[in-house]
Amino acid sequence: MITLQPITDQNWYPCCQLTLTDAQQAYMEPNAISLLQAVYEPTLEARAIYEDETIVGFLMYNTALEELDARWVYRIMVDHAHQGKGIGRQATELMLEEMAQLGTEPIVVGYHPDNIGAHRLYERLGFVDEGNRFGREMAVIRRA
Repeated sequence: MITLQPITDQNWYPCCQLTLTDAQQAYMEPNAISLLQAVYEPTLEARAIYEDETIVGFLMYNTALEELDARWVYRIMVDHAHQGKGIGRQATELMLEEMAQLGTEPIVVGYHPDNIGAHRLYERLGFVDEGNRFGREMAVIRRA
């Protein structure tokens, strides 16, 4: 069973130890950077992704509206050893449920255009590419 749990004194370090494949590392900051960012930006919500009792991933989103008058997903990652089991999709669906409780504003996620796995995931979950670009990332949007 996949669950999202708040970051605590007990799970922050295991979150920092999660890793991506070599190819994926170019697309995302380390989890330690994201956790530090969450300390200084109080509107960010960070979660550990658990499969039963094991930490297998990490995600983070903003509770405040940003560009495109939307709430943004900052990070979604599943440790390289646990990929290919649908964990990312299940965790993303749980995160979207949490975010929907904040309001009906659109949800946006940005990712590198070469990240085919991310593209497939977000497309399956109803995100649409409306041509928005921010730096080297494309931003796809899901409207309520």
